[in-house]
Amino acid sequence: MTLTVNLPGGTALPSIGFGTWQLSSKAAYESVRAALDIGYRHIDTATLYRNEADVGRAVKDSGLGREQVFVTTKLRPQDARHARRTLESSLRLLDTEYVDLWLIHWPTGRDELVPTWRELLAAKDAGLVRNVGVSNYSPELIDRLTEETGRQPAVNQIPWSPAQHDPALLDEHRRRGIAVEGYSGLKNTDLRDPAITGIARRHGVTPAQVVLRWHLEHDIVILPRSSRREHIASNFDLAGFDLTKEDVAAIDALSRVG
Repeated sequence: MTLTVNLPGGTALPSIGFGTWQLSSKAAYESVRAALDIGYRHIDTATLYRNEADVGRAVKDSGLGREQVFVTTKLRPQDARHARRTLESSLRLLDTEYVDLWLIHWPTGRDELVPTWRELLAAKDAGLVRNVGVSNYSPELIDRLTEETGRQPAVNQIPWSPAQHDPALLDEHRRRGIAVEGYSGLKNTDLRDPAITGIARRHGVTPAQVVLRWHLEHDIVILPRSSRREHIASNFDLAGFDLTKEDVAAIDALSRVG
């Protein structure tokens, strides 16, 4: 199990990120502070979440150097026509000169697909973002961006869970050298499933830890979210046990894809 994924250009993306979807103001600030205190070094936010200012303040107040925390934010498709202005707003709210990763939150309309990607590439070239990528894109849409510009996304952030496990889709990303970030892995899983609870009992861990560790076994970056410190801590504590090949196969078999 690796705890970082290397992006093109040499950036190390921490494999365990902290998600902030649906965490508003005070909860976002306190949860991000707790996450950074526990050891997370990857924080994921978005314009849509309306908590960038709280995330930025938490990073600043953590006492960590800016270069020690990998910060992601995302562009809403409806902001595509003024992408640079939206990014500048995000940077002001986050109170930072750059973000480590900027994603298009979900696909734009067909006519804006490539122009929006060019805006992200221009922001990268200007030093406002270190890496650029997409979220909720199919391999076919990614290929169109790459064919039109000669530069492909570093990351695709997509929903992933045992029920959504799709080895063929993973292979499509690996063949292109694109890192996969999985979101809603716990939300979309029945943590009472006997296959998962049995593995958890054998290893003396929680079902949530089993599911998160399973993602890492497949080199999928995880973004668990919680406002409770004990859950934030247990979601990060994934290195103290090993899933066997049989464990991974049993969880893979929960897939409902195909």
